[in-house]
Amino acid sequence: MPRLVVADGAVRARVLDALPPSAREGLSAAAFATFEQAVQKTTWARAHRQRIALMDGDVVLATAVRGQLEARLDDRPVRIRAIGSLWADPARAAESPAAALVAALVDAGRDDGADLALVLAPSDGAWPAAEGFEPVPTTEVEVRVIESTRHGAPMTLVRGGEDRDLAAIVAMGDARARLSRFHLVRDADFVKFALTRRRLLAGLAPAGQRALRFLIAEEGITAAAYVVLTETAGVWTIEECGDRDVAGARVGALLQATVAREPVETRPTIRGWLPPAFAPPQLALARSPASPPLLFARSLSAGLPPLDLTADQILYWRNDLF
Repeated sequence: MPRLVVADGAVRARVLDALPPSAREGLSAAAFATFEQAVQKTTWARAHRQRIALMDGDVVLATAVRGQLEARLDDRPVRIRAIGSLWADPARAAESPAAALVAALVDAGRDDGADLALVLAPSDGAWPAAEGFEPVPTTEVEVRVIESTRHGAPMTLVRGGEDRDLAAIVAMGDARARLSRFHLVRDADFVKFALTRRRLLAGLAPAGQRALRFLIAEEGITAAAYVVLTETAGVWTIEECGDRDVAGARVGALLQATVAREPVETRPTIRGWLPPAFAPPQLALARSPASPPLLFARSLSAGLPPLDLTADQILYWRNDLF
């Protein structure tokens, strides 16, 4: 009889050995094992993140990472059971182990008092959205940086981000979140977890495959704007960003300064999810072609109103996809 277990110790080693390259974030088996061990040591992960496996004896049928998140919907608190990094053995597809694992985690989340289940669909499509789940709309944009005719960087002080910037980042996020119907509640521990996760993925990847930039624009000694970029195969992805200015002018300046440092003959493709009303004057935004939904939600509480959300009512960063 399949059973649900926490993937610790020898079980975790067996689970990680079962994962194919497509489920290891582009890392080798050894590097991914290091990544899992290191990310789980962060303060937020120790309290809120676990890798779970559906096992049949010693055979791994499916695995996922479950997390406990807090959000607000129409200014009311919402407890979330989040499920990500979902993988199922394709040889057991007829038994639907991915669906069984999600159903078990959803039931456990309801028993723990969660109001909402949030599932990140696997890239291989191993888990079709089950009954009761609705897609969470997201709008990806392609960003073109409007460069100065003088071909130079703007007069913006840019430096690398540090732990001392976390409080300012949280404050920027809180101010932006007030404009959205639905958003995660992100504290300093969660922001640090998200940044640590990206740093590990970049640092453990094969040389030259992935890079991370965590950039700050400051006023005085305080962060006034920031952007987190990952670089893969000539594509820059905005994982998250923030600005004291509602329109995001300092984020635009950060991207202008970063692009100005690149060789003039190579201009990266820049993509990301950007929040509503975020329109830095230095950026031209074009909506990317529609892609299959990544996130699916299901209410677990009778008191939770229907989500009925549109993309411009949601604040959710790629960095939140753990």
